[in-house]
Amino acid sequence: MKFNKLTVKDLLQLQASATSELKARGIVRTQNNPLGDYTEWLVARALGLDLQSNSKAGYDAISKDGVRFQIKGRRVTSKNSSRQLSAIRKYVEKDFDVLAAVIYDEDFNVIDALLIPHEVIGEYASYRKHVNAHVLVLKGSILSDPRVQSIKEVVCS
Repeated sequence: MKFNKLTVKDLLQLQASATSELKARGIVRTQNNPLGDYTEWLVARALGLDLQSNSKAGYDAISKDGVRFQIKGRRVTSKNSSRQLSAIRKYVEKDFDVLAAVIYDEDFNVIDALLIPHEVIGEYASYRKHVNAHVLVLKGSILSDPRVQSIKEVVCS
């Protein structure tokens, strides 16, 4: 298929069809950008977690021993290499125990997959009043913090 020959509407319809098929296969749970749903599915499958309903505030999955996971993904591209995760809302309420974060390259290959304990996030994230949330960028010293665990091998297997 030659994507450069397709109209914008054709491309959007192709994405919608692909997302519908991913939903039918149980990979994604919504018709939104599939990155978030795909990341939740990928991490839950790799770690044996139970995904929670989309309306569950503060966490996306729970382990068999009750650990609550918020799961976030970020795709870096040649046009946008930012490793900033989406907003972490209500951080101080401690609605989750562990943040699972996956960074992908442009082709959805996993670059990093990390488990970050809740208390560690507070040391690296900054509060942004205008979004009323904490913002965490996965670069620098957080990547070598001994409390942060790589799960790349598990997620990629």
